[in-house]
This record gives sequence, structure tokens and C-alpha cells, in this order.
Amino acid sequence: MTARKTVDSFDAFWAQVSSTGTETIRGIEVKTPTDVPLALELRIKDLEQSESEDDLRELITLLFGEDILDRWRDAGMGLLEFKTVLAWGMAHATGTKVTFKQAYEAVLAEEAGEGKAPTGQNREARRKTAKKTAASPRSASTGGRSARTSSASTGSARRSSRA
Repeated sequence: MTARKTVDSFDAFWAQVSSTGTETIRGIEVKTPTDVPLALELRIKDLEQSESEDDLRELITLLFGEDILDRWRDAGMGLLEFKTVLAWGMAHATGTKVTFKQAYEAVLAEEAGEGKAPTGQNREARRKTAKKTAASPRSASTGGRSARTSSASTGSARRSSRA
């Protein structure tokens, strides 16, 4: 059996698979990230905790391209804008397509200490469920009502006092 030959190289294939649009952010056109560069994946933990401008520049260069950080700063980008763009870019790079509004809301939730998704409604729902559960005991494994256990099998034998 003969191996089937293809005329496309991997580079041509990957360019086709990862082709994406561009976005204009603060007047600067950037390619929408479609994958986390391997170099970034290897450095992400170090770069996340760093406050060094050089490390930040490295992160942005790997994600959006050379000199983008300086160009955004020169265009007047603020910190909240930057965090929003970074959240948007990382989401796209990991395969999650989000809007700028969704990225902005995730940043606000993160800053409010709520993690990546707002939890206010979930917390309230959990509290209501806890109140219901306390009123009607449920089995831990099935969620159904627990069967009543007779006092004969769980009670202790009465002992007379020695007084």
C-alpha cells in the first residue's frame, strides 16, 4: 500500500487552521490569538506573579506581537483596559471565544474577589437549598429523603443508676 502524498506542508495547513481575524485595540491592529505559544505556556507561571515590566512585555509580545505593550501605553491604555485585553487574548489563545464585554466582566469579577465568574446568585441559591435541606433531610448519595431508622436499632439500652 502506498502512502498518500499531500502537496500542503504543515505550515500551510496550520496557517489555514489557525487563520484568524484582527482586532483594533487602542488604534493598533493586532492579530486575534488562536493558540498559546509554547514559549508562553512554559513561562506562564513565572510571568503571572511577576511585576517586572520586562516580563510583562515578554507576555504581551508572545501573545500579541512585538512592541504592542509600548504602543498601547503610548495610546493611553489604562490598567483596566489592559487587564480586559489580556483576559480576552488569553481566552482566545486557549480556544475560548469571548467578547470584550465578557472579558471585562470577568476582570471586574476577579477584582471583586469573586473568581472568574460572578457568584452572588449561586451563593443565594445555595443558601435557599441549605434551608430546604435542613427542613427535609435528604440522603447524601441520592438526594432523596432518608429512610427513618427505628429507635430500637439506634437507641442504647437503658441502664439503671447505681445510686
